[in-house]
Amino acid sequence: MSLTPAQRWRLILGNPADESEQLTGDALAMDQALSWLYDRDEGDGNGPAGLGSGGGSGGSVGPGQNRSRRSLRGPGGTSSAGLATVDWLNDIGRLFPKETIERLEKDAIERYQIDDVLTDAEVLERMEPSTSLLKAVLKTKHLMDPEVLAAARRVVERVVQDLVDKLKPEIRQSFSGTRSRTPTRVYRQARNFDFKTTVRRNLQHWNQDEQRLYIDEAHFHARNRRHLDTWQVILVVDQSGSMAGSVIHSAVTASILWSLPGVRAHLVAFDTRVVDLTSDVTDPVELLMKVQLGGGTDIAAAVDYASRLIDNPRKTIFVLVTDFYEGGSPAALVRLVGQMADQGTKVLGLAALDIDAEPFYNRDIAEQCAAAGAHIGAMTPGELAAFVAETIG
Repeated sequence: MSLTPAQRWRLILGNPADESEQLTGDALAMDQALSWLYDRDEGDGNGPAGLGSGGGSGGSVGPGQNRSRRSLRGPGGTSSAGLATVDWLNDIGRLFPKETIERLEKDAIERYQIDDVLTDAEVLERMEPSTSLLKAVLKTKHLMDPEVLAAARRVVERVVQDLVDKLKPEIRQSFSGTRSRTPTRVYRQARNFDFKTTVRRNLQHWNQDEQRLYIDEAHFHARNRRHLDTWQVILVVDQSGSMAGSVIHSAVTASILWSLPGVRAHLVAFDTRVVDLTSDVTDPVELLMKVQLGGGTDIAAAVDYASRLIDNPRKTIFVLVTDFYEGGSPAALVRLVGQMADQGTKVLGLAALDIDAEPFYNRDIAEQCAAAGAHIGAMTPGELAAFVAETIG
């Protein structure tokens, strides 16, 4: 629908923005949908009870005072107060473009923690699948009844498939660009005989009188198939609550790496416990449904376990995805990293493994691991794949 500039500002600022600008039809419905969600910042009785602060000042605002809805905040009338979550989802799906729907749903989940988004199967079915929704599902799936869990699995399947479709071409491209370091070999066998090249290169030896072509040099097709010795890629992923994005993308990345020739991928998740998920690495959906986010962190224990999976240190890439906030022994962690590096294993310490790769980590412990021989940084899945391809190519 087309909105006037005055109507747009009314939706942005809320009802008191301009008393003279009355909203009707879909514009009024949009204002009510925004109020259902963002009035929670006020707790002034005009909307549902507040579940969080959104970063603005609380208290009621009288006529003539500006009220910012984009943090987003503001009132829009009392008619939306009793709206059920599923009806609100229906409304925003009809009224707003996809990008706005995703923003509204993300705020409902992350900012206001609206529980029935994750505990009502009908509501889950109507949610726009997104990484934000998937993170919320992973954090709360242990609380879901079977019906809701089935709906949550369908969300996981859709989001994971979208991620695979996005990441797979990028990761495969990284590997298709590698070249064998072994010189091209020519096998002089009948099945490799290059008839056209042989004739063309020996035409000067044609004998007109005898009507015969003498072959001075035979040519054969080169068998330049890229050869990769089997490399182990071991991903060890922190599953504490703040690392949800890294867990998701590590699972998808490990699954894609597993399907590549010459790569044997492992995936180990940890908090204070260590869970080897390698048996499910070909099925990232099943893998994620087994992850339990939260709890403490014992990085050294996970690295100790995963280091025992190494068959050939010089053919192993060990990827530790964590924020480096060690709840166990930092000294043990640094010692284990140093031992692997000394044996020839390429050790990567990644502060993030999501699409944006925005780093947040304990720099002191990360620097100690770097001094012990690890490479420390933040990489997207595509950048990690490029590093692996360059290393083994």
